[in-house]
Amino acid sequence: MSDTAIRGPFAANDRGPSGSHKPWPERYRELADQARDPRLQAFYRAGCPAADTPIAEVPLVALDFETTGLDAEWDSIVSIGLVPFTLAAIRPGEGQHWLVKPKKSLSQTSVTIHGITHSDLQQAPDIGERFGELLSALAGRVPVVHYRGIEQPFLNAALQWRLQESIQFPVLDTMEIEAHLHPDRQPALWQRLLGKKPVSIRLADSRRRYNLPHYASHNAMVDALATAELLQAQIQHHFSPQTPIGDLWL
Repeated sequence: MSDTAIRGPFAANDRGPSGSHKPWPERYRELADQARDPRLQAFYRAGCPAADTPIAEVPLVALDFETTGLDAEWDSIVSIGLVPFTLAAIRPGEGQHWLVKPKKSLSQTSVTIHGITHSDLQQAPDIGERFGELLSALAGRVPVVHYRGIEQPFLNAALQWRLQESIQFPVLDTMEIEAHLHPDRQPALWQRLLGKKPVSIRLADSRRRYNLPHYASHNAMVDALATAELLQAQIQHHFSPQTPIGDLWL
């Protein structure tokens, strides 16, 4: 597939949250005036690029959370990994990895998945103590995630629980991009009978399609790095450095 074969898979989405049709830069200015917490004010005042900005010119940050489960209303974040990058360079040396204490006990299932135990979290701070560092690391950058159903809602729930404030921002979702690239990833019954396999859009499987190295999963810092590399590969193979950021963000 050529670099020009795909453009605007998400319909040039320079919009704020659901129900808002204002461009994100304008929406950020409004949210800065509405926010009460100075850390949120600083996050919004750092701004957001315009939708027509080429992705090569956009500061990005890969973001990953490990959690106690999948429901942001009931479950909690237990670790945060982030890595700043651009299309030209990933900067893991400037990355951050934090353990944070959840508001409820870990389940055996979550311990099995991410390997973080009660003893690991015994001295960990509440996530509220990391808000300043986390929001500062995100400020002025567009977050990149693999499955936006985790990072956006969990961070929003954590802020609402502790500050009674919400947060809104666009994201690039490498899983959504893979879903767009593979719309027929679930074969019909007759195709399965002929031996056609489903196409997985999980992080490790998506990376394998681009011949990226295998990393152990379910470590927030490693998964953030893996997501950054995956986005670089997706742009190189299917888009262009000049692709407007608004054609890709959600």
